[in-house]
Amino acid sequence: MNKRLSGFEAITALYKVSQAVTSSLDQKEALRATLRALAEGLGIERGMLVLADPSTQEATIEVAHNMSEDEIRRGRYRTGEGVVGRVLETGEPMIVPNVGKEPLFLNRTRSRGDLRKSQISFICVPVNLEGETVGALSVDLPFEEEIALDEDERLLAVVAGYVAQAVRIHRMVESEKAVLADENLHLRRALEGEYRIKNFIGASTPMKEVFEQIMLVAKSRATVLLTGESGTGKELAAKGIHYNSARSKAPFIGFSCASLPESILENELFGHERGAFTGATALKKGRFELAHGGTLFLDEVGEIPPNIQVKLLRVIQEREFERLGGKEPIKVDVRIIAATNRNLSEEVAKGRFREDLFYRLNVVPIKLPPLRERKEDIPLLSYHFLKKFCEENSRKVEGFTHEAMARLVEYDWPGNVRELENMVERMVVLSRGSQLTEVDLPGEILANLNPQAASGEGLDAMIKGLASYLFSNPPERGVYHDIVDRVEDMLIDEALAKTGNVRLAAARILGINRNTLYAKLAKRDK
Repeated sequence: MNKRLSGFEAITALYKVSQAVTSSLDQKEALRATLRALAEGLGIERGMLVLADPSTQEATIEVAHNMSEDEIRRGRYRTGEGVVGRVLETGEPMIVPNVGKEPLFLNRTRSRGDLRKSQISFICVPVNLEGETVGALSVDLPFEEEIALDEDERLLAVVAGYVAQAVRIHRMVESEKAVLADENLHLRRALEGEYRIKNFIGASTPMKEVFEQIMLVAKSRATVLLTGESGTGKELAAKGIHYNSARSKAPFIGFSCASLPESILENELFGHERGAFTGATALKKGRFELAHGGTLFLDEVGEIPPNIQVKLLRVIQEREFERLGGKEPIKVDVRIIAATNRNLSEEVAKGRFREDLFYRLNVVPIKLPPLRERKEDIPLLSYHFLKKFCEENSRKVEGFTHEAMARLVEYDWPGNVRELENMVERMVVLSRGSQLTEVDLPGEILANLNPQAASGEGLDAMIKGLASYLFSNPPERGVYHDIVDRVEDMLIDEALAKTGNVRLAAARILGINRNTLYAKLAKRDK
């Protein structure tokens, strides 16, 4: 660099430096590459980049060229101290033609030996970012008295500009990482809260048994097989197990094995090496690798083809596998939770599912009951979904009429909880009033109902469900007064609505004296 570079040589050197600066998102790696490019293109003997720490008013060497680790560790500079410290303080470059004759030069790293005998020139330029001096870039050159260093200083200042951009990019990346880490922490905490058993919806005996099983199995490492019809909440149960276990801070990876060709399923589960097949231009991790340390939820496991069943069995037994195109076994620590709506015992008997795999998966079986077997949970679930979709769609719907809820309870729900959730969402979106009524119910529910839906088992289940909800969330004035007052108000409102606000007719429908009705209305209006 001390020999005069031609314009072409200088441009070529700067081009290589610019490539080096952007060669990696890892700041140290990019800056090391930058100093290497300086050494190759500009002929420096030694170079270093120091970055300032505002909290300590001290700068340390971030990267260096042709310096030992001990020398790098010794390179610490306070603002205003020595040549480097002066550049950091003033934000102005400094040229030292001969370090042996410059009293400000500290040789803090001791990398130059006896300064009195050295023949070294030193150039230090600031690294400025958005009006702030964030560091200093310096180089050592062989001393030659007849060559001025002004052009070298200007060239190094251009390089410092590149370095400043590398620092800016690194800060942006680190800031984004911090934001993502914070968001991930909040999300993990939210998920852990959401999937706590106390937040699960269900007061029926079958669901209480399921919740108890989830809590017991969550504390273990055992493989779990969730069974039940589609829409009964198997993935929710799997997340409940994961987020209440010791693995809750590790990944939960869910994957449906349904209706996938064998080659795609194998690739998704186990990943592939680069070049494993046409189009495999990069290594891809499969679901097992992604779930390492956490939980892998395999939904519709009954649809896995025989060849993949063999590989799945090996992973469960040996805790290792190979990627497609790979030869080295990969060790994994994964808890498997499988789910199916098929009867796997029958599938084994028919030769469609491996018996040994079935026993490996069926260590702890948990059956999710269909919604028709837990009708008392329908009001709880309905009001839960009502609140959820009102918030999501900015709607104000207070509840369900007596008849609408009775019909929801009476319906058998072949699609289970998922069907109920979709139904409530549709009703909320299309609602016109503050209450969801029979008019808001879709035709498929009305077409499959017992005309006596408002009485008998449906009504009993509805009342039991409301009572269960109130007992799980008791109001301040007590469950009895709250439920009696609510039901009374609802009955009066419905009777008045049916009779066009004719109080005498409303009292007749209710089966009470008109004076009693008048008194209740007067009390309510106070």
